[in-house]
Amino acid sequence: MINGACLRNAIISGANNIAKNKAHIDELNIFPVPDGDTGTNMSMTILAAAESMRNSENDKICEVSKAISSALLRGARGNSGVILSILFKGIAKGLENLNDAGGSDLISALGLGVDAAYKSVMKPTEGTMLTVARVAYERGKIAAHFNNSVSHVWSEVCRGAREALKTTPELLPVLKKAGVVDAGGKGLCLIFEGMLSVFKDGIIMEKENLPLNIETDNTFRNAAAAFDDDIRFTYCTEFIAGKKVNLNLDIQKLRHKLENIGDCVVVVDDEEIIKVHVHTENPGTALQEGLKYGELLSVKIENMKEQHRKTVEAEKEKALKVQEFLEEAEPIEDVGFVAVASGSGVHTLFRDLGCDNVISGGQTMNPSTDEILEAIMATPSKTVFVLPNNKNIIMAANQTVELVKDREVIVIPSKTVPQGVSAMLSYDSERTTQENSVIMTESMKNVSTGQVTFASRDSEFGGFKIKEGDILGLDNGKLVFIDKDPVTVCERLVESMTTDKTEFITIIYGEKTKELEANVLFTNLRNKLKPEIDINLINGGQSIYYFTVSVE
Repeated sequence: MINGACLRNAIISGANNIAKNKAHIDELNIFPVPDGDTGTNMSMTILAAAESMRNSENDKICEVSKAISSALLRGARGNSGVILSILFKGIAKGLENLNDAGGSDLISALGLGVDAAYKSVMKPTEGTMLTVARVAYERGKIAAHFNNSVSHVWSEVCRGAREALKTTPELLPVLKKAGVVDAGGKGLCLIFEGMLSVFKDGIIMEKENLPLNIETDNTFRNAAAAFDDDIRFTYCTEFIAGKKVNLNLDIQKLRHKLENIGDCVVVVDDEEIIKVHVHTENPGTALQEGLKYGELLSVKIENMKEQHRKTVEAEKEKALKVQEFLEEAEPIEDVGFVAVASGSGVHTLFRDLGCDNVISGGQTMNPSTDEILEAIMATPSKTVFVLPNNKNIIMAANQTVELVKDREVIVIPSKTVPQGVSAMLSYDSERTTQENSVIMTESMKNVSTGQVTFASRDSEFGGFKIKEGDILGLDNGKLVFIDKDPVTVCERLVESMTTDKTEFITIIYGEKTKELEANVLFTNLRNKLKPEIDINLINGGQSIYYFTVSVE
């Protein structure tokens, strides 16, 4: 039999085990874009529960399991984190009214969690962490018939989980092609094994000095590391040269020379000047090439890695300040809005559209259920619409519905920023909240989303062989273009997404995109596309994406 103290130690051990292996789990993600990776999300979710349990002295397993479930639910990040929290919510329900539990009690409780997890997903897919959880339960259930000890039953749970994990590539061809097992399933195995260490030997696995505290700086550190790795050339070099009289040199030769020493090359010239932009390790060489064409009129050289580190720190401080001043508000207004977004420009856009609170988050920065809940409670409205704007945040947002008692929460399942913007624009104050819920959800079908980002790892995906650092163009999440230059990829992407019915195109450029590059893109598209298409350019300042495109 185990009591609440034993279960508490098991959760801490499970959290430590996944925390020290989260980087390995993150690497199992197949899609090669920077993401709110599975290992990070699951680790941060269960660390929230471990942190809440650290000073607990309760020995009743029913009360400890209930506290663990609540902490997991509030700390849940990403879809994998939410599913993990639902598994333990079922365990808590199965352990209600028990002071201690045997193997059969624990496995029956896990069964309730598995059932709830399957029901929480609209289209459950085998070959994921759901399969691992189910097979683990089935193996443990059989074991409980022969031996009721928790250590025996949980040993079989771990064995079943490991065996199920091995089968995930056979169940999901995309895993097999990539030569990996399911990341969420691997994370669950590590948590279960950490728990077994306590159930069997009474030993809490060490976390190798990893901090148990899970402040938002983890998220920003992950994003910063991804970008530092992606910046292949340190110096952003820009200059304007006055053309020499009777210049006979070919401007294309200058462009080719610059492409040999860097990337993101833009060369624009007229009768009097040449304007150049290049990312390079050798700004002096670029300037020497420019001098062949004329006197340098202006020069600007920036260290992009240092600039990005400062931007990340500023975003971190901003996010912490936002959290600091989110105070609960009485629901006195009729309707309010909460959105999740990355970048000061995108934040401003949603506020201008009527959002009361905008949470910093998105790709690589999945906010927890509790962070979304805080923003809802800080919105002084009887009905609060929530726009996650990322497919990996929708489940966490949905968990807030049952946590809020004094106001109605309606989650509009927006998967991208353009979908969220479209939903906000379609809101009609003359209609009921139920009508608006339908209208806002339907409006998202009329907008297509394009995204330009970088490959965070070598991969083979969607028929493409991808190298780390390649620039990727995504059409509604589908990989369609690969190149070395973000402007080139975005230009091709927008052209491919435009149809005879297209009326509006909005291009939101991110923190890694220079204004000059964005303007070159805008000019090129304006010259290529039909004049009646309305093209808007917005400085979003978002991380991860060089460009986010809305086509309507």
